[in-house]
Amino acid sequence: MEGGLAVLPIHLAATYRKERSLECLLQSGANPEVRDLRGRTALHLVIAHWPTIAAIWTEPRTKFQRAMAAMQSRTEACLRVLCQFGVDLNAEVASDSRHTALHLAVRYGATPAVGILSSYGADTNAVDRFGMTPLHMAAGILNREMTDRLVHFGADVNTSIPHSGGTALHLAITTASTKGGKLLAVDLCCIRQLLDHGAKPNTQDKSGRSPLHEACCGGREAIVDLLLKFEADVNLQTKAGENCLFLFLERRLNLKSTSLLNKLLNLTYPLKITNNEGLLPSGLLYPECQDQKDFLLHLTQQPLDLQDICRIEVRKRYGEKHKDKLKQILPKVVLGFVYSCQDYSQRVNVAGPVRGTFPSLHEDLTHTFSDMNLLE
Repeated sequence: MEGGLAVLPIHLAATYRKERSLECLLQSGANPEVRDLRGRTALHLVIAHWPTIAAIWTEPRTKFQRAMAAMQSRTEACLRVLCQFGVDLNAEVASDSRHTALHLAVRYGATPAVGILSSYGADTNAVDRFGMTPLHMAAGILNREMTDRLVHFGADVNTSIPHSGGTALHLAITTASTKGGKLLAVDLCCIRQLLDHGAKPNTQDKSGRSPLHEACCGGREAIVDLLLKFEADVNLQTKAGENCLFLFLERRLNLKSTSLLNKLLNLTYPLKITNNEGLLPSGLLYPECQDQKDFLLHLTQQPLDLQDICRIEVRKRYGEKHKDKLKQILPKVVLGFVYSCQDYSQRVNVAGPVRGTFPSLHEDLTHTFSDMNLLE
């Protein structure tokens, strides 16, 4: 029993994937709920010893591939035997983590187990000691297949973690926006899945941060664009009074993404780059960013004219999602103006700002707007 390893026959059968032995033991009256010294049942042990296969073969060809495929098949068979004998699928490991079998399946990368357990009725919304569901864990590692299976079997995409208030969408975006996520250019399938299944892009955690806040802080434009398509509000503020633009400017490296900065400058209203305490973002406090800071502060002091206010309000109301509806209502020149952006890239380029006047607005739209009441 050294180290809390499985010692009872049913534990050994589960650990070493002995389907026939496991079935015989259960038929002979072995208790599947008995625990080893680490508080794990036979069900937990099957998941904890799930074979890790990095590649998926259409048809195993080599001896190694056939051996791994056979091991995978035996493990799935053992899991099905336990499920069919009515074991407690939601039993928690008797440890500090309080993980259920579904939590363990995500932790150990046992993707088939997620589908099997869920199909037999495992609670997809079970929480561990930290209030995390299996979906939180799957989204946090951007596992598209696990996320899909959990959502298919009823996982709530908007459940929040009690201590932080973050949702699965928060976690997925935070991971995808890390330095590693950007370098590897991880795809956005997991994030899109959550949004397609009803994840709310404007849910704020306990600090007031929304998924869009996280995306802007990470500076990955593709994620920001995806959230905007699902009507994320770029003007939400955290409890500290930080908008998306502020959090974007918190990281100096984000200033290199002039395209995203330009977009945020055009969408933020009222234009504000300080928090509730009047502090500027950290990224603007470096000496080499002095010109950008001066320009942005000057820009925040410029009053918007009616054309720009109209553009912002119409775009806020319809966004990208309902752009086609506007095509049927607005003249082409007005539609182009609503979805256009002033180009500030030369003025905020960290490689060397170009001094000059502010870009002028589209003067040819004055007469068109005078005939339209876009704010009604």
